[in-house]
Amino acid sequence: MSDSGVIEITQKPISPERIINQVKTDGSGCVVTYVGLIRNSSQGKAVASVEYQDTKGNAAEKLKEIAAEIRQKWPIEDIAVCHRVGKLEVGDINFLVAIASAHRQEGLAACQYAVDRFKELLPTKKTETYTNGSTSVTSL
Repeated sequence: MSDSGVIEITQKPISPERIINQVKTDGSGCVVTYVGLIRNSSQGKAVASVEYQDTKGNAAEKLKEIAAEIRQKWPIEDIAVCHRVGKLEVGDINFLVAIASAHRQEGLAACQYAVDRFKELLPTKKTETYTNGSTSVTSL
């Protein structure tokens, strides 16, 4: 078990299997995962792409903050919080949480918390581009 777990801000595709293998331990009864995807519609419009930018350079620190909060609240074995930046297409993985824990109750609760905190903290600037050419920007 590592203190901070796997914290990743990457431009490369995220591999759920690789991350699961990094966090599972001999004491893990489960690895609860959440895989966030780019969907084909948002705000009633067809999505062409979504771009995430770490404009302030602190996205990894925000992910570490989430991991630390989870370690304070639940007895988990390990944690991974990964966020992909750059231009992503429909179907691409943009966010992954993996919680290794001895029991599913803690793992499920911790995973839900991680996703909710990610949405609250918005660690990156998000630009959605729609097929009609319009865009929507969500800033930090």
